[in-house]
Amino acid sequence: MRAISGLWRWRHNPLRRRTDLVEGWLCLAALLAILVVGPVIGSLVGGVAQDALQRAVREQRESRHEVSATVVRALDRSPLEVDPDASSGRDLRSRVTADWTAPDGSAHHGTVLAAVQNPHRGDHFTLWTDEHGRMVARPLDSATATTHAVLAGIGAVLLTAGVVEGGRRLALWRMVRRRYARWDQAWERAGPDWGRTGTGS
Repeated sequence: MRAISGLWRWRHNPLRRRTDLVEGWLCLAALLAILVVGPVIGSLVGGVAQDALQRAVREQRESRHEVSATVVRALDRSPLEVDPDASSGRDLRSRVTADWTAPDGSAHHGTVLAAVQNPHRGDHFTLWTDEHGRMVARPLDSATATTHAVLAGIGAVLLTAGVVEGGRRLALWRMVRRRYARWDQAWERAGPDWGRTGTGS
């Protein structure tokens, strides 16, 4: 930022080097890219992600169905279950054998994780299946999809800022290396005559 603030003062300074102006303009361009291009890219990425995720929400709502299942018998505790001492009641899952009817009318029987703390034969619970009764995950909801899209947009902004700043630092590093190399060459030329009388020093 010092390079930007000093850019105006350096314009007519007799001691300024061409690289000083390049450094200042490079810093200004990077700042503008981060403040303007970054949000534009973030908005585009967030918009694309929002469209894709909302389409997935609609597709999942159409293809996944919540059905009622009946406990046939409770099974032993499974490592898949959440520890009751370390979770809230809504996070509890019990492994049970259950019966359910698919949306297409077919009957199913199998072992599932039920959202019932102490299951007994005949207890009812809900689970998500596809059209043919195969178990699937709960469909993504619209609010969660929007949250993911916003996070994708923020991530794109941060990534853009990181790339721009990394490019600026790389360019400055190369400029400083070239500057030091020119200084070394100048010292090598002046070195043999340094301090001798009659050499114009």
